[in-house]
Amino acid sequence: MADDDLATLGPAAGPRTTPAPRPADGAGEPQPGPAEAAPEALSATGPAGRWLPRIVIAGLVLAALNLRPAITSLGALLEEVRDGLGMSGTVAGLLTSVPALCFAAFGFAAPRLARRWGPGAVVCAGMAAIAVGVAVRPYAGGTGGFLAASALALAGIAVSNVLMPVVIKSWFADRVGSMTGLYSMALALGTSLAAALTVPMTDALGGSWRTGLAVWAVLAAAAVLPWLVVVRRRRASAAPATHSAAGAGEAPLRITASPTAWALAVFFGLQATAAYITMGWMPQIFRDAGVSAGTAGVLLAVTMAMGVPLSFVLPRLASRMRHQGPIAVLLGLCGLAGYAGLWLAPAAGAWAWALLMGISNCAFPLALTMIGMRSTSSAGVVKLSAFAQSVGYLISIPGPLLVGTLYQHSGGWGLPIALMAGLMVPQIAVGVLAGRDRRIEDES
Repeated sequence: MADDDLATLGPAAGPRTTPAPRPADGAGEPQPGPAEAAPEALSATGPAGRWLPRIVIAGLVLAALNLRPAITSLGALLEEVRDGLGMSGTVAGLLTSVPALCFAAFGFAAPRLARRWGPGAVVCAGMAAIAVGVAVRPYAGGTGGFLAASALALAGIAVSNVLMPVVIKSWFADRVGSMTGLYSMALALGTSLAAALTVPMTDALGGSWRTGLAVWAVLAAAAVLPWLVVVRRRRASAAPATHSAAGAGEAPLRITASPTAWALAVFFGLQATAAYITMGWMPQIFRDAGVSAGTAGVLLAVTMAMGVPLSFVLPRLASRMRHQGPIAVLLGLCGLAGYAGLWLAPAAGAWAWALLMGISNCAFPLALTMIGMRSTSSAGVVKLSAFAQSVGYLISIPGPLLVGTLYQHSGGWGLPIALMAGLMVPQIAVGVLAGRDRRIEDES
């Protein structure tokens, strides 16, 4: 996949020793790399060109805010949805696995879509798919319609998940850490807000679960607007024969031949496994230890809220380091300490364990930062992002189900917590491998 095929938002980031090349299609001007002269670059495009990077930032933040509410808002009202649709327990359990399945399946399609239409247009369509899916699913007329509309929304989330790192790499090659931090913080904020506000908003809007779920479509519709501006700007300035010479003489990038790509995929999958287990089972661990249901919910909220400030700080720190392995080790040790606490004294130290698990879950923004740093080009980043996230989400599917099975058959949390702690060890190991100062182009 040639870089110019993906340069619909800005230029592909070149090798570390050279400035980022400008897009052949005349797209709006991005933030300049370290070796570029910003005033000349931006003045060439007039006021619209100067405002475009800010519009991209707004689009980035709004898109991130929409990448989890479709999931966490459903979790808050799952009992009402089951009763309203007459959904069986088996189907309700399937709903908890659908996000990871859709992220994996549709994530693999993101590079092809980006090559054909450009990342900006695909993200714009992704936000529209989220808006339509979230708005339609409560009124789709049954369980089948609800699942189909949910899959539409999740498809939009999946392709946007994959393409956010390439947007950052293309537009902000000299600020990958800070922009990944902003994106990760907005994603964590959207996750927390949907979990915390869905039930109160449902009550305020009349008590119907259908309204409580559909209202989140408004936020997704707002996210479409800045991407429409970016796409229209790009098309207005695109020159003919955009891709005629794109990628001439370039060797194809075989992502599966890169050890770093595999390390990132496994790291992404194991951190996603830990996050899904935490979100799905941590409140039950506390409740079984004697903590009240209300307090258990607050403890989970604290764990998720830890990601808001840390997701902003951690990528900035990671981008300044040549080797991100030490951060992966530190986060893993926090996870191991949290699991040890949940096993030894879940109720007595509940707040400490919740904080430690919140820190450990920040392996997600670390993974995104490393995806942006492990390739020299936007084409490489989008391939690496699609591979690492799609394979990673496939890896994450069995974890929560296996924890539930062990809990059911053992009658306690000893074996499930041992499994969680055991998975943290390979996560640390592959995190160290993925954090090495290497580029996938040099390995494949």
